[in-house]
Amino acid sequence: MIELQQKPTLPIHGVIGCLFILVGCEESQAVCIELRKLGHQAYSCDLQECSGGKPEWHIVGDALKEAYSGKYDMMIAHPPCTYMSRAGARWMYPTAGNLCQDRYTKAMEAKDLFLQLLNAPIEYIAVENPTSLKVVELPKQSQAIQPYEYGHEYSKRTLLWLKNLPLLKPTDIKSNYKPYLPSNTGGKKRGQKYHSVSISQKKSSKTFSGVAKAMAEQWGTFIRSKNVAACL
Repeated sequence: MIELQQKPTLPIHGVIGCLFILVGCEESQAVCIELRKLGHQAYSCDLQECSGGKPEWHIVGDALKEAYSGKYDMMIAHPPCTYMSRAGARWMYPTAGNLCQDRYTKAMEAKDLFLQLLNAPIEYIAVENPTSLKVVELPKQSQAIQPYEYGHEYSKRTLLWLKNLPLLKPTDIKSNYKPYLPSNTGGKKRGQKYHSVSISQKKSSKTFSGVAKAMAEQWGTFIRSKNVAACL
């Protein structure tokens, strides 16, 4: 089990000390690594072993338990979306108007985890998920972002729920882009162009590098600036 270093009492990394950050439900370590580049004590956490190559920065365990541990200044969470996502509409409603009760139950369990993470006792929180089914009734998001706003020539709408954090600003808008994944409404059969390489579920859920970098740089800078102002 990883032992987190004691929070520093003296300023480092400029005039403000590093932040202790939990990246919940992340095994890819895409966001964690970008935060580490900026000097933060960031830890990814997931029930799976990490695939990002930095096991010393990864906690294999319950992200919810970590979120309520009182250790962290900030959390960026990516709770499972399989049963809540609008992409799964055809399985939630196998026939028109008929709800799959088993899938709905699993969606409500996923929603409970989502809300517990969103309401964790951490001052700065960002929770990420794709567009959900209306029947799930998640709270309204703070903003919607796209990979093509952060240097990637793909569309893949992602929603952010933010607590005490500013909206994420685009860093490199691409005008030519295509869907990262085929739609579940017959787009592939209609000749829809999309990312043509086979993508596993694990890879499709990985945060785009441009988005991860923007999260680390913009939110880290925002919190540091607030801490500076509080010290003046």
